[in-house]
Amino acid sequence: QVQLVESGGGLVQAGGSLRLSCAASATIFNINNMGWYRQAPGKERELVAVSSNGGRTNYASSVKGRFTISRGNAKNPVFLQMNNLKPEDTAVYYCNVDTLFGQSYWGQGTQVTVSS
Repeated sequence: QVQLVESGGGLVQAGGSLRLSCAASATIFNINNMGWYRQAPGKERELVAVSSNGGRTNYASSVKGRFTISRGNAKNPVFLQMNNLKPEDTAVYYCNVDTLFGQSYWGQGTQVTVSS
């Protein structure tokens, strides 16, 4: 079973930047969509950004223009560049990789805390 591990989270002041990485324990073949989700305390998990197999990207309206999702390689499939961070971006961030055959992999999450 492939495991995903996020890294790059931490504590940053408002206006700062972080780059999240997602590493896979083994090569993932037939990747379809890749995305980043987040969950703030007391709230449901929400989509932050997704990159489709066809190269399209979609972002939550709250992060559009500030965050950029990018594809890497099979062992580090997806990254999230986060600029101009705001306190409301504070959450646990999860990477997700879906394959063309319906498999869905999730990481354990990395904490992002933005101070005002």
